[in-house]
Amino acid sequence: MPRLILLRHGQSQWNLENRFTGWVDVDLTAEGEAQARRGGELIAEAGFKPAVMFTSVLTRAKRTGAIALQSAGLKDVPTIEDWRLNERHYGGLTGLDKAETAKLHGEDQVKVWRRSYDVPPPPLAPGGEWDFTADPRYAGQDIPDTESLKTTLDRVLPYWNSAIAPRLEAGEDVLIAAHGNSLRAIVKHLFDVPDDKIVGVEIPTGNPLEIDLDAELKPVSARYLDAGRAESLPAIA
Repeated sequence: MPRLILLRHGQSQWNLENRFTGWVDVDLTAEGEAQARRGGELIAEAGFKPAVMFTSVLTRAKRTGAIALQSAGLKDVPTIEDWRLNERHYGGLTGLDKAETAKLHGEDQVKVWRRSYDVPPPPLAPGGEWDFTADPRYAGQDIPDTESLKTTLDRVLPYWNSAIAPRLEAGEDVLIAAHGNSLRAIVKHLFDVPDDKIVGVEIPTGNPLEIDLDAELKPVSARYLDAGRAESLPAIA
């Protein structure tokens, strides 16, 4: 029975500043680093020894995974990075203060952009400060200018099917260190969460979510390793 752990990155500088981050490559705060270390301790206590770690190309996820592995005493786990595990692209909201954006556009509109399943924010204008098209990490890729959770799932799922699922199907344990929305996309897929219910699923920073899977990669059990910081989980069929 393969085990999967989903680890959302620790608190980032823009989490602290309450800004829409998306694909902007900000680093962890000291609190985020502490969350990553604690996550690694919990992973060790659970006896979890992944054969591989998948992560995004963004620093906050990569560092969270690396710190957690070091804290767990797991120094030789290979790491595979891919942009398809990036956070959701927040389009024209990128870099904005969330409270100020709510004042400008109204709380109801911002709630739709943030929490709806299939309504994306306005697209990112080309040529601006947060235009990622010239970033060498995305060379040759057809990258988005905004995303909803639905379109985030549309890019995460093919990568799950081609790269991650085969490792689990081979019986390997896998760690994924990524972001709130790319991990919510995986949770939606694994637990078959309805569109109108996934908006209520939140994944806390730095708290490993352990999922036991059957041979068909259906969840058998799931738990947050830090019960004191746990969020509610979707029902297992």
